[in-house]
Amino acid sequence: MAVMQIVGYKNSGKTTLICKLLEIFSAMNLRVAVIKHDVHGFEVDREHTDTFRHRQSGAIATAITSPWRTAIIEEQETRLADLIQHFDHYDMTIIEGFKKESYPKIVMIRNKEDLALLQDLTEIRAVVVRQEAEECLNHEGMVAALADSSLPCYKADEAEEIAKLIVLSILSQEN
Repeated sequence: MAVMQIVGYKNSGKTTLICKLLEIFSAMNLRVAVIKHDVHGFEVDREHTDTFRHRQSGAIATAITSPWRTAIIEEQETRLADLIQHFDHYDMTIIEGFKKESYPKIVMIRNKEDLALLQDLTEIRAVVVRQEAEECLNHEGMVAALADSSLPCYKADEAEEIAKLIVLSILSQEN
């Protein structure tokens, strides 16, 4: 199963990068699934929809499907490994978040405090530095420190290069 995590702290640019990568992979005719981690809770049903009413009335799982889309909502946490297994028939799964999991990952850096992630996490394949962080990191000598590491380092606007890295990483996972 081809999996790549995009991790970083809140507002580090994970979703923006993933959306750019999805456009690139779609143009390459790759079928990509995305799993997002949300520690704050979320709602996908809107009030007054049938599935919302079903859940409000006590259903512990609901599903809705059409010829174009399917959504399943369960009132329980699902293990990441189970979600990945559910998407195993796609070309690739991108995971947004789940920092502590041990899948190959790209780490988003937005300020010098985020550099601690490089010490705390495993399976790091690359680092992506947001544009607004570059000046701060340059000023503090952090970009040089990143360059001295063996990790590839990209700017957030280098989505094409990051996509190439992911494709190469996925090919090596399959072999």
